[in-house]
Amino acid sequence: MSEKQELADILVTSGVITVDQKEKATRLAVASRCSFSEAVVKLGFATDDGLARAISKQRGIPYASRENKILRVEKGQNLEKIISEAYAREHCVLPLFLDESVLAVAMPNPDDMMLLDNLKLLTSGLEIQPFVASRAQILKAIDDFYQGGGTFIEKSMAAGGGMAGGVEEVVEMEDAGGGRVDLDQAIQGAQGADVISLVNAILKQAITERVSDIHVESYDERVMLRFRIDGVLYERPAPLKKDFLGVISRIKILSKLDIAERRLPQDGTFSIKVQNRNIDLRVSICPTVYGEKVVMRILDKGAVELNIDKIGFEPRQKQDFLEGASLPHGLLFLTGPTGSGKTTTLYSVLSTIVTPELNFMTIEDPVEIKLEGINQVQVRANIGLTFAAALRSFLRQDPDVILVGEVRDQETAQTCLRAALTGHLVLSTLHTNDALSAVVRLIDLGIERFLLSSSLAVVAAQRLVRKLCPHCKKPHQPDPKDVEMCIRESLLNPSPDPNKIAFFEPRGCDKCAHTGFLGRTAIYEVYRVIPEMREIIYKHGGDLARLREAAVRAGMWNLRASGWRKVIAGLTAFEDIQSVTIDE
Repeated sequence: MSEKQELADILVTSGVITVDQKEKATRLAVASRCSFSEAVVKLGFATDDGLARAISKQRGIPYASRENKILRVEKGQNLEKIISEAYAREHCVLPLFLDESVLAVAMPNPDDMMLLDNLKLLTSGLEIQPFVASRAQILKAIDDFYQGGGTFIEKSMAAGGGMAGGVEEVVEMEDAGGGRVDLDQAIQGAQGADVISLVNAILKQAITERVSDIHVESYDERVMLRFRIDGVLYERPAPLKKDFLGVISRIKILSKLDIAERRLPQDGTFSIKVQNRNIDLRVSICPTVYGEKVVMRILDKGAVELNIDKIGFEPRQKQDFLEGASLPHGLLFLTGPTGSGKTTTLYSVLSTIVTPELNFMTIEDPVEIKLEGINQVQVRANIGLTFAAALRSFLRQDPDVILVGEVRDQETAQTCLRAALTGHLVLSTLHTNDALSAVVRLIDLGIERFLLSSSLAVVAAQRLVRKLCPHCKKPHQPDPKDVEMCIRESLLNPSPDPNKIAFFEPRGCDKCAHTGFLGRTAIYEVYRVIPEMREIIYKHGGDLARLREAAVRAGMWNLRASGWRKVIAGLTAFEDIQSVTIDE
């Protein structure tokens, strides 16, 4: 058995990827002439950390990470003189400690015999003991070891705007079309090296802290910089007031926006390459009374794991959604507010059902992750390429499955319906407060009730909730009334014993930056449209009370019930579910 096959089998048996994902990654590895592990990450089936753990298990090589405190350099051994910073960055290796004639080195691929031999020569014959770690964590540890502590932003500001700890070596800008942007020559006069360094430092610090959105805003006396982490905004050291206009202009140039226009909102995109990862940023600029406000959404493809088993579905919900997605034709709608993870869910579903025997086509605004085996189209409204226009073209492209990024108007809704009625499966999103309100919204957009009742297959909704940090969460004694409500509204069958339920609350530690939360998961309500619900839609339209009663009788449940199940499982906090769901 080859090493590639062994790694693939380890990933499958450990639950990192599925058998179907293994086959897709193998095909991509052969077609792209890359390693199997690279193909898995490119397709979004696993993260770097997941692969590192699997390789560790497969090879019996120690796993190093910041969490287990192995990925840190032993002080006082002059290891920076044994392996230089330039070599460490180029080959993504980190010296950990020296024990007599044995040098421990962290690397993402401990099977790279050429690298091991070169390290032995470089270190004058030392025996190399490899430790496996993710590429992103190694590069972060290299920053900490070779350049000292402190955030990149603080170091940039302390240096008077000078280069922030080698940021320019790691951050490489490119425009949305893939054309390279020279950071040193992008703008002259209005911006200098100080501003370039400061913007680089903000971006790098945000990526290091797993930020989803960066907010830069000006007030009368100061500038505010805030990072959204796991759905909550945290303030960070901000640029000086005198640098604010330069920072805004820098971001506009990278996003190909009009620097001179300060009265109207503008939207743009650009891409960066940091720590060997391609990351897209979606930029929105809005004029306020104190100047322009910038919000940059970070779309980190390498951090997104498109595994339907790991995004938060309960087993029954996953079954209902996949059964709907396996139909030869019909409509599937996923609802929720902006930023609730709808696109990730739909991508995960597509990654599960994609097959060479079917023609998959998507129209999105924007295309957030490029998927193998799926034809993806970017909306370009300025040239007439709208959702509706692309959909009309799709129907002449012999599609089997169509994904529409969002239904916003009557024309798009009716085109989706026509596609579903003529033998295509259509997946899309709507902005409604809950899943069943999608029925009301579609009827409001002009869809006839008798057509909707016959074509609608699944309506679902989702929200994101913070996950309690597994390293520091602590049990607490809740109010018995809260426990009783949680059990009653979870609709679990059989109901759990109240005396055996442990509620947890956040505490805070170094691993979660003392917030008590680490990452987010989704909660869902998934309603498979059964015959009784079809009859209600046909006869009564959007009668939400009747639809909910029919769904509950069929064993389905709402968002709040899904949230209480996460609380009972110890994944999230009671207060978080109360804040993102309502009592129906």
